[in-house]
Amino acid sequence: MSPAEPLVRIQGEDFDAAAEIARLTEDRRGIGAVVTFSGLCRDEAGTLAALEIEHYPGMAEAEIGRIAGETATRWSLAGLTVIHRFGFIKPGENIVLVVAASAHRQDAFEAASFLMDYLKNAAPFWKKQHLVGGGDSGWVEAKAKDREALERWQKKTK
Repeated sequence: MSPAEPLVRIQGEDFDAAAEIARLTEDRRGIGAVVTFSGLCRDEAGTLAALEIEHYPGMAEAEIGRIAGETATRWSLAGLTVIHRFGFIKPGENIVLVVAASAHRQDAFEAASFLMDYLKNAAPFWKKQHLVGGGDSGWVEAKAKDREALERWQKKTK
């Protein structure tokens, strides 16, 4: 089977996760598993007014497209979708969606997990928290546990 052609979108507007899953699985022949990850903006105990996500147009799409292509060759996938939003995102709103479809669950689980570890740590996005009351807490740094999650994929082969 040739690698699935990933769909990558970087967009300001919200997305419909159910519609994206339905689109990816229209031709269900050969699909035995669909794994999704939907990331939402956390409320941060009522202190967050919005998360501002910035990117360089073109660069973010190219880099995420590259890693999605690597994912599609590393695991046997029937389909792969990656959507990441930018702009001001309020608590409870969608930020990211990864949908991996495959014949078998393990490929779909690992592909989705790998992509999320990459997106959390290495994708070219910058995030700033805007606080309730008008202030901001500055740019958000990657956490050590998130970097460790990404590093495990460098050691692990299919």
